[in-house]
Amino acid sequence: MKIDLSIIILSYNTRELTQRCISSLFRDLPKNKKFVSEVIIVDNGSSDGSINQIKNLKLKVKSDNLKLKTIFNQKNLGYPKGNNQGLKAAKGKYILFLNSDVIIEKIDFEKLIRYLDVHSEVGVLTVKVLLPDGNIDPASHRGFPTVWNSFCYFIGLESLLGNVPLVNRIVGGYHLLSLNLAEIHEIDSASGAFYLSRRNILEQVKGFDESFFIYGEDLDLSFRIKKIGYKVIYYPEFKVTHLKHASGLKKNDVETRRKTRFHFFNAMEIFYKKHYEKRYPLFVNRLIYFLLNIIKNTYVQNRH
Repeated sequence: MKIDLSIIILSYNTRELTQRCISSLFRDLPKNKKFVSEVIIVDNGSSDGSINQIKNLKLKVKSDNLKLKTIFNQKNLGYPKGNNQGLKAAKGKYILFLNSDVIIEKIDFEKLIRYLDVHSEVGVLTVKVLLPDGNIDPASHRGFPTVWNSFCYFIGLESLLGNVPLVNRIVGGYHLLSLNLAEIHEIDSASGAFYLSRRNILEQVKGFDESFFIYGEDLDLSFRIKKIGYKVIYYPEFKVTHLKHASGLKKNDVETRRKTRFHFFNAMEIFYKKHYEKRYPLFVNRLIYFLLNIIKNTYVQNRH
């Protein structure tokens, strides 16, 4: 049977959030019998009861145009490896990576697919990803972290001047602040929270780079997809809510927050080394790594 859309959801100790995510997804998946979807849930060694919940969910799915697959890992293999497992199992023409802490808000998936069918130059599409407070999730509307973009962001220029027209084109590149969030436009990268692509493209670039553990892998994937000639499109007609950091920086567990910070800054170093190091002289690279190391040590050692 031809499968139109495969949705991959990576679960890790987000039992209640995963249930909310799946419920909102099932509500909006096309009921059209000619449109076949599959949902692939990859659990990364959860210990909060998620596994039993997912197994029970599988028993409840009884539909000719909706299939459910499950993969259970014995330990947390990280975001890229877990999603790549789902990608290998996927049969759909289109692949949606959907975070388990995302709530779907009335999305017409058939319309999104028709848009991609018509626009063959588009390799990745994302919708408007909002935070619970109604503001855009900055990570979902990204520019690549070039040296200049990163400099403006980390020293606060983007925050200070990001709302100033014309000036934000120069200093707001980290989050593409000069672009109109109400209009369809090209961006550098979408967030893994809602990352819709074509299976043939994802297979061509071999999915996520498993050198990353969490953070940065979506930027890296977009970088490689754009490098082979495809566009990444922000499509704000539909929206989702991202209940961000539910399993990371806002956890009460100090050790979980410490590890999350480490992976965040480690991802920055991996991305720079992979994509930018060859562009700059040795002294610039040494300075970049020196500054990254200071920032990483400062934030990772913060016990609060």
